Amino acid sequence: MIRLSDDRTYFVTDNGKPFFYLADTVWSVFSNAQLEDWEEYLHFRRNQRFNALQISVLPILHDASDTYKGRYPFKVRPDGAWDFEQIDESFFDVAEKMVSLAVDYGFLPALVLLWGDYVMHTTFSDRDPSHIIPFDRIVPYVEYVVKRFKSYHPTYMISGDTSFGSDQTVAYYQTALARVKELDPDALTTLHLQPAAKIPEPLADSPELDYYMYQAGHRLEESHHNYTLAADFLSYPVKRPIVNGEPPYEGHGFGNRYGRFDAFHVRKAFWHSILAGAKAGFTYGAHGVWSWHTRGAGFTSESWSKIPFDWKDALRMPGAADASFSAWLVGQYGMHRLVPAGELLPTPYEEIRCASARDRSVIVVYVPYSNEFELAADLSGYEILRIGLATRNVERPEIVPSSQKTIVRMSDHNEDYLIIASR
Repeated sequence: MIRLSDDRTYFVTDNGKPFFYLADTVWSVFSNAQLEDWEEYLHFRRNQRFNALQISVLPILHDASDTYKGRYPFKVRPDGAWDFEQIDESFFDVAEKMVSLAVDYGFLPALVLLWGDYVMHTTFSDRDPSHIIPFDRIVPYVEYVVKRFKSYHPTYMISGDTSFGSDQTVAYYQTALARVKELDPDALTTLHLQPAAKIPEPLADSPELDYYMYQAGHRLEESHHNYTLAADFLSYPVKRPIVNGEPPYEGHGFGNRYGRFDAFHVRKAFWHSILAGAKAGFTYGAHGVWSWHTRGAGFTSESWSKIPFDWKDALRMPGAADASFSAWLVGQYGMHRLVPAGELLPTPYEEIRCASARDRSVIVVYVPYSNEFELAADLSGYEILRIGLATRNVERPEIVPSSQKTIVRMSDHNEDYLIIASR
């Protein structure tokens, strides 16, 4: 179980130690996976030092398959429609076994209650309203889910991939949020949003909302969202920990364009997020694991996402290990203390990012493409390391310090890297 730090900028464990939320994305596992496959997955990700799993309680039908045959959370009527007054216990029996196994392996469950498909006036429910849960069934559904999973100490994402199309949309989420906190007051809560979504004031101001989560999205030309959205949430009047809950998935298409994101994009998203203020955690995603795709199965979003890889192949993509290594660096250098420090970095290259501890005892710079840069600080009294994020080479960079600034010479290696200066 985790809680907020005293300054409400990161997470801590029950004994007060900083907890960096390193999650993997397995949205569709309740509906699509088999238990024996789930245990293989858990073993693999535990060894990679992931500590949280993001799961949608309800199936994500808009991104599933034209031939979807997964399990259903509600009874199905003769006409094929879901009966929202009758929960299918067998669905939740399997889901609970999966959560129990995940907790046994040391994972924090992060459960999405209401993906956008199920709420009025969202992007996905406007396309297909057939699975909107009637408003009067929201409380009974939420009560059932919380009572079923409360003993496993999950965090709750009240929304999933949502926009806020109307006051009714907000009312759905307000109602669900309030009931979660009544039933499980110690559980942490957040909202999972679409990239362009802004949290409406009734939710943003709610004392029942514990941390911010944003989605950077899957458009190559909008990769700046990894740091611009972090900065947006950092500016909100109510201070809360910030997590990039959906950066570009490794292997995912470039959003209606040819090409796919790779491990470099994962690393870049990670450090752009952390150094811009989203230092409480980071969520990795592999295109095929999140949907639990099997080779040859249909997929509804090929033009946008490209066909997913088989989940066993996606599980072994290298970006997961890179995210884990980056999270280890966060812990080693106490980066929960960092705040954005763009004032130290007079560079024309926006993708070079900088953050530091408030007392300047640690300064971290991320350089996605090898380049000389200048820091507006004298680093002559610091231990300075350059850490290659693809090769994990650790070197001492060449620097030219003075009383007012330090020039850091470019790396000889063609890879992205961190400069970590500590004293």
